[in-house]
Amino acid sequence: MARKRSEIQPMRPDVPIYPIGVAARLLNVHPRTLRIYEAEGLITPAHVGSRRMFSANDIQWITCLRSLIHDEGISIPGLKKLLEYAPCWEIANCPAEVHEACEARVDRAVPRTLHKVGDAAALKEAKEADEKKRRKAAQKKKRLSSG
Repeated sequence: MARKRSEIQPMRPDVPIYPIGVAARLLNVHPRTLRIYEAEGLITPAHVGSRRMFSANDIQWITCLRSLIHDEGISIPGLKKLLEYAPCWEIANCPAEVHEACEARVDRAVPRTLHKVGDAAALKEAKEADEKKRRKAAQKKKRLSSG
């Protein structure tokens, strides 16, 4: 018998309110699965003392993560490597309107634009420059395909 998903929403989606057991039930997985994802570096739940706490954004990211692993057939090591080179919405082929509204976006990709290593401001500027290039390329592709 399939479990129903709860429609209860926290005040803010980034507040960690679900302990690992509840998060596992919401995702219909074993808590060990969540520990494996954490050990592999795919998720970073908040720790309150020795307890792992998950936010609604974490739950949404894990749902997307499981879809990539099970529906797309991407292995965990493969997914880790892909996330080094591209943000999650490019890997999952999310449309712009979906990924721009998504609060659970994961972007661990190293920017392709040159920047000074160790400088957080330069890293942020490089990521923004990469995003502008992606948008420009997507708009060009859209114009070419429609006309």
